[in-house]
Amino acid sequence: MASHHLKLNLNKTELLFFPCKTTLLRELSITVHGTTVTASHYAKSLGVVLDDQLDLKEHIKATSRSCRFLLYSIRRIRPYLTMHSTQLLVQATVTSRLDYCNSLLASLPACAIQPLQMIQNSAARLIYNLPKFSHVTPLLRSLHWLPVAARIRFKALTLAYTAANRTAPIYLQDMIRSYVPARPLRSATAGRLVTPPTLPKGSQSFSTLAPQWCNELPVPLRTSPSLPIFRRGLKTHLFRLYLD
Repeated sequence: MASHHLKLNLNKTELLFFPCKTTLLRELSITVHGTTVTASHYAKSLGVVLDDQLDLKEHIKATSRSCRFLLYSIRRIRPYLTMHSTQLLVQATVTSRLDYCNSLLASLPACAIQPLQMIQNSAARLIYNLPKFSHVTPLLRSLHWLPVAARIRFKALTLAYTAANRTAPIYLQDMIRSYVPARPLRSATAGRLVTPPTLPKGSQSFSTLAPQWCNELPVPLRTSPSLPIFRRGLKTHLFRLYLD
């Protein structure tokens, strides 16, 4: 930072240490100009709460907490709102928070994202002004909302499509490779992606999950000529997969 004529504000500096499972070192601190910065268990960056275990539990807790507060505030004025205006308000405040950087949650099990699904269920019931334990699947279908797990997959597949078509950032393009057979085959035009063979079995990284999910899509969807067409077809496909 000194070489770029920048000054480090140590009062706003946080240290996040990601230890591997086999390391004996669990605590870490650094000293800069006589000030010691100790490692935190989690830190917030660009609205995402990263923890030292990278399981994103703190991010899910923070998102759920803020969404519950928004739903509580909307519920207080719900008698003065129409159903349409309530839906617009929920989508602008609550749903946008559920969707923010949700591709980071792609590798998590269903039990980990269950709190976010409960938030979406409460939002759907609030729009229709229904009791707490009302069946929510017909409401999601009527609102044409994808469940949280489907929304996460939608975001990851959208990133994979842009990476495969070389319109995504370079660091994403480096993770995705289109399948090119050694000799001319019909699969060459099927829009398949290469799953990295060097990763451990069961790996949940983006470079493994995204090609796997993409290869499971119908061929006409994988080979969509543009991103808007791909997004429309993907939402319809996931809607039928998760709600029908």
